[in-house]
Amino acid sequence: MTKNRYEFFIGSILNYIARLDLSNNEFSGEIPWEIGQLQNIRALNLSNNLLSGVIPESFSNLKMIESLDLSRNKLSGRIPPQLTDLNFLSNFNVSYNNLSGPILDKEQFATFDDSSYNGNSALCGSMIKRKCSSALAPPATPTRGGEDEGDSVIDMVALRWSFAASYVSVILGLFAALWINSYWRKLWFYFVDKCIDTCYYWLFKYVFHR
Repeated sequence: MTKNRYEFFIGSILNYIARLDLSNNEFSGEIPWEIGQLQNIRALNLSNNLLSGVIPESFSNLKMIESLDLSRNKLSGRIPPQLTDLNFLSNFNVSYNNLSGPILDKEQFATFDDSSYNGNSALCGSMIKRKCSSALAPPATPTRGGEDEGDSVIDMVALRWSFAASYVSVILGLFAALWINSYWRKLWFYFVDKCIDTCYYWLFKYVFHR
């Protein structure tokens, strides 16, 4: 099955395709994940189309593939790490897409230079001499969130204890001042008597004499 040729296949003949070239068309939409079932394919060229979406993880099933060209499309998302299972891959091109995140740098992917990734400003990694920012770091784990919540609870407990200690200190200071200074003590008892008299007055006037 090649470009500029129109042929119809039935049965399991698709499993024997060695090369699939659909480049330079106007295909749009997402790449069908079913392409990952063509396990005997050795070359796949989908370049120069209008394909969007992510690179299917099912491509990791193309164990015999040697050349994979997805350049000049509108693909987005990250390069699936499962592609490192493609041990025979010698040509890889995803340039001029909208891919993001770190590039693969293990196994055969360590041999691909920056020309395989040109035109993807959001890609990063040592192979293309672009450092990955902290924004690409994995999100915090729930355990870490639990630690933060625990820290917050500890702070609240400390705040309550400090408030209680301050309150007790003020009360003790007040009693000490009244004990030492007789004039302040007389004023304090006078103030307390006035408060009690006022409370009785309001109770008898507005509660018991309704």
